[in-house]
Parts: sequence; C-alpha cells; structure tokens
Amino acid sequence: MKMKIALGLKALALALALSACSSGSNEDVKIGFVVKQPEEPWFQDEWKYAEQAAKEKGFTLVKIGAPDGGQVLTTIDNLKAQHAQGFIICTPDVKLGPSIVAKAKADGLKLMTVDDRLVDGSGNPIESVPHMGISATKIGEQVGQAIADEMKKRGWKPEETGALRISYDQLPTAKERTDGAIAALTASGFPKDNVVNAPQAKTDTENAFNAANIAITQNPKYKHWVAFGLNDEAVLGAVRAAEGRNFRADDLIGVGIGGSQSALNEFEKAQPTGFFGSVLISPKRHGYETSVNMYEWIKNGKAPPQLTLTTGKLITRDNAAEVRKEMGL
Repeated sequence: MKMKIALGLKALALALALSACSSGSNEDVKIGFVVKQPEEPWFQDEWKYAEQAAKEKGFTLVKIGAPDGGQVLTTIDNLKAQHAQGFIICTPDVKLGPSIVAKAKADGLKLMTVDDRLVDGSGNPIESVPHMGISATKIGEQVGQAIADEMKKRGWKPEETGALRISYDQLPTAKERTDGAIAALTASGFPKDNVVNAPQAKTDTENAFNAANIAITQNPKYKHWVAFGLNDEAVLGAVRAAEGRNFRADDLIGVGIGGSQSALNEFEKAQPTGFFGSVLISPKRHGYETSVNMYEWIKNGKAPPQLTLTTGKLITRDNAAEVRKEMGL
C-alpha cells in the first residue's frame, strides 16, 4: 500500500513538473528582429521601439544585423537554436523571399516582414507573409510635391534646375519612392529630361555621395539642384556632394524619407543646409507595432494583418519638433 502511495506521489510530482515546464515555455516568448543595415539610424530606431514593446509585454528581443543573404539564412537557424518562436525581418535582398519562407517553416518560426516586402521567383509580393511597409509611391509623391512647392517659393526656373535621382532600383520600394517623386515633379511642370539618374551601390550616405558626385560632375549646366532618393541617407549624400561643388542651401533642395536622427541633426545645424526636409515615417510603428503583433501571434494565436502600409508627413527645420510630437515620437 505504501509503495502504491509513493509511486502515486512520484507520478503526481512528475506531472506537476511537466506542467510547470510547459507553462514556462508558453510564457517565455522570444522574438528575433533582423535588419539589413544595423548601423543606419532608421533601423536603430526600429530596434529601440521593439525593445520598448519587449519591456512592456515581457518577451525577449533578439536584435540581429544580417547585411547579406548568406547571413540571413544562418540567422534564422541561430534564432531556432536560441528557442525563438518567431522573427521580424528587413532582408538585404527581397528575392531571397522563397528561401526565407522555406527556412522559417523548416525551423518552426513565425515570420513577418518590415519595410521591404519579400518577392517570389517572378518578382511578385509573397502575400502569405504578414508585412508592414510604407505606401512607397505616395510617400515619393509627397517628396516630389515638397520639392516643387519649394522651387516655386524660391522662384527657380525649372529649365535651369537638375534633379538628382539617387536610385537603388533593385529594391522595389526604392524605385517606387523615386518614381513617385518624379511623377509629382513632372506634374508640376518640371522637365523630365532634367532628371539625372545617379545609381548607388548601397543604401548609405557614402555610396549616395559617390553617385551624386559623378552625376553633378557630368552635368555642369544646371544652376540649381534638387535631390531625392530611398531615404534620408541617400539625400544627405547628394547634399554633401553638391556642397563639394559649391552648391549651397540657396541653390539646393534635398528632401529625404524617414525623418531619421540624421535628418534631425541636419536641421539642428546653426545654418540651414541644402537638406530642406524629410517625409517622416514612423519607426515607432515599424518597430513597436510589428513586435507587439508578433508577440500576440505567438502568445495568443492572433495573426497580424497581412498588409499594413504607413504614410508620412513633411518635416523641416521649422516644424520637426511639432510634427514628431504629433506622431508620438
């Protein structure tokens, strides 16, 4: 009888231990947040707000930079080894889409994308993967309209003005943004022949500077320049290149995208520069909201929206603080 009771107690203890272990694994949510260029201010901001979500919800956030395709697939296996249940990614190459989806499935990880949307072998968006991005064409149009309005305010003649398109066409959202800017500019009467394409090798300030420097050198006829591109860093590179060719704030209008710390630093300089403005998009939504969505998906089985597109608002030296406050930044 005593032996049966002892065995029963052992079985009960084992059952309780297994239950506790199972309960603990449900509570210990771990989420990866993978970005392609961790040194860029935009991605630093996304991580900052993702950390805020982790603190509020009580999950573990794993921040990983993966600047090339090989690292992306290794990173997914790394997250599996760390017992993560899901990850959010902005990949360096959207054409890796099928490989990323397959790897995530094989490793049993939930997958969301942010900023850049994965595409399949035909170049079409992989709609099965929840995504948060920006309405790229519309934000590009905001950039173009802001430039056109400022040109009109300054009384510039379009025929005397060159437009630097800092391009990175292998990334669909980058092309959509610059195409949108061109559409708005030409709709305002800007001559399309005055748009100068300046392809950058990578989406950072240094490569934008190199691309813009070549384009300006090859087109000495223009009295004024305007500049636009994928992000703030692209436009800052163009501004620095133009400054090197003696184009100052009065003869230069650059409008970026992102409203990053790089843009804010430019606005805080004692004297205005050719970096006129930036269309502020919210890194808080892209970092915080995606992380919360992933947490709810893992913890409570609540799948995120399949597609969320965010919009932006123009900020300049004059209104940056006010607009950021309006957007909760």
